[in-house]
Amino acid sequence: MAATQIVPSRLSNIQIELLKLYPYSVSEKELGDIRKMLADYFAQRIDSEMDQLWEQNNWNEQTVETWKSEHLRSKTSK
Repeated sequence: MAATQIVPSRLSNIQIELLKLYPYSVSEKELGDIRKMLADYFAQRIDSEMDQLWEQNNWNEQTVETWKSEHLRSKTSK
């Protein structure tokens, strides 16, 4: 049985912008630079959102230590 794939009905705004770049050919170095730029952008967004969560929830190093010792898996019944 073949796996089914969900195909979006329309493209996202970022997909449309990236498609606009298709006519241009770039070197491997430029392609690497673009990949790094995109990765850096999304990493910065994640860092910012995490900082916001820490501030909103008053998390600190003790919170992290508590998380380390938590057992979050539920027991499975057979």
